[in-house]
Amino acid sequence: MADRTKLWIAEQMRELMKKKPIDQIRITEICSAAGIDRSTFYYHFEDKYALVAWIFYHTLADINILDMQEAADSMKRMKNDILFYKRAYEQTTQNALWEHMLEYFVEGYSRIAKEKLHTDVLDVQLAYSIRLYCYGAVGMSKEWILEDNITSAETAIRMMFASMPESLRKIYFGTPE
Repeated sequence: MADRTKLWIAEQMRELMKKKPIDQIRITEICSAAGIDRSTFYYHFEDKYALVAWIFYHTLADINILDMQEAADSMKRMKNDILFYKRAYEQTTQNALWEHMLEYFVEGYSRIAKEKLHTDVLDVQLAYSIRLYCYGAVGMSKEWILEDNITSAETAIRMMFASMPESLRKIYFGTPE
């Protein structure tokens, strides 16, 4: 039941974001659109920014970040929901979407590296390489979603994977350095 409520609130937020930026949307508007009271909203989400982050996480919940086709399909879904992502990316202060995306991918790549290396702790250089790669990939994803109307999702993902440092590619894909 809680997931259905969250999905319903998220859908209403998406609809509101078609009309105006996040910073102009009030919690009372979200509650009114969803037909809920404020306490129900706050039971599920800390604030409207947490709601937008939840929408992002929910969209990517089951993808394998190392699978080129799954990653491309995810990018296509984001591009198809361009107005939501444009509005979400416009917001650059409190809990900005790019920060959530960065956290999501750094945690994902770090978890996979730990599993593949059979360790609980990554060395400083490897952790740095993962963060650096993720910063670039998130930035290029944002640029592709908002500005690139020519490059296919498959090509964008292929270029991202090709730009991965060899040390990471070796861990994730077994490619020799």
